[in-house]
Amino acid sequence: MQTLRLLCDYFPTAIFTGRCLVFISEDWRVELTEHKDSDFSRGSAQPSLIRVRIFKKALNGEFVPHFYEDFQLHVLGELAEQIEKYVQSAIGTNLRENVE
Repeated sequence: MQTLRLLCDYFPTAIFTGRCLVFISEDWRVELTEHKDSDFSRGSAQPSLIRVRIFKKALNGEFVPHFYEDFQLHVLGELAEQIEKYVQSAIGTNLRENVE
C-alpha cells in the first residue's frame, strides 16, 4: 500500500479507501490497486504492480468494467505520469484536475 499512498499525493482528487485509490465522476470510476510479487525466489526486489481499472456507468446506473492495465515502474513520477496518460486516453480527462 506504500506506492498507493505516494500516488495519492500525486493525484489530489484521489480518495484512498485503505485498499485502493478511487477517482469517481458521474460517468466513470477509476480504481488503482497495488499488488506485491509473492515470488521470493527473485534476487532483487521488484516494484509493486499497480492495476488501473476503469469502469463506465451503464444505463442502469451501475459501473461496469471497461478497461484495465497493469503498471510496474521503478520511478514513482514516471509511474504516475504513465497512469495519468493511460486514464486520460481512456476517459478523456486529467486525473490531477478532476474526473468529469
